[in-house]
Amino acid sequence: MAYPPAAHSSPPRQPSVKVILAAADVSRVVDRIAHQILEKTQGAADTVLLGIPTRGVPLSRRLADRISTFEDVTVPVGVLDITLYRDDLRRHATRAVGPTDLPSGGIDGKRVILVDDVLFSGRTVRAALDALSDVGRPASVQLAVLVDRGHRQLPIRADYVGKNIPTALAENVKVTLAETDGADEVRLYGGSPA
Repeated sequence: MAYPPAAHSSPPRQPSVKVILAAADVSRVVDRIAHQILEKTQGAADTVLLGIPTRGVPLSRRLADRISTFEDVTVPVGVLDITLYRDDLRRHATRAVGPTDLPSGGIDGKRVILVDDVLFSGRTVRAALDALSDVGRPASVQLAVLVDRGHRQLPIRADYVGKNIPTALAENVKVTLAETDGADEVRLYGGSPA
């Protein structure tokens, strides 16, 4: 009796990984955002940068440094912890609350630019707006992000975008920065292999 040949299963397909921005690209994008901030804010007058942990914090410091290099203007930088304002606290493990560190001049009456690495659903920004309202009353609030990947669940848009990356919902964008991860890079995970 002849047996049919054994079915061979192919190895599981590895998700594709694509480098969207290399270190030099990240540097250029930060420079471009810094120039845009200078142009849209009349030289960064009465402007404060608040980084959203984790990667928004080093990005805000880089932007302040580049603005200072380009225009010899010192832009105050702070940190806005949003942990207790997130709407997913019940679904995810407890997170350690981080510090909110406002510049010594505060934020009241200032233009606050929130800085984050990736804009996706808009929920992080919504949490940041809630946290911001508890620590002061800025004249206006803007948003700067390194990457906008789309798929908004809330009516939020960024004022300053380094790179728009159209993605599928199943894909993930991963930003690494030298200050937090040892290297600067933006990668796209998932989708079909290139």
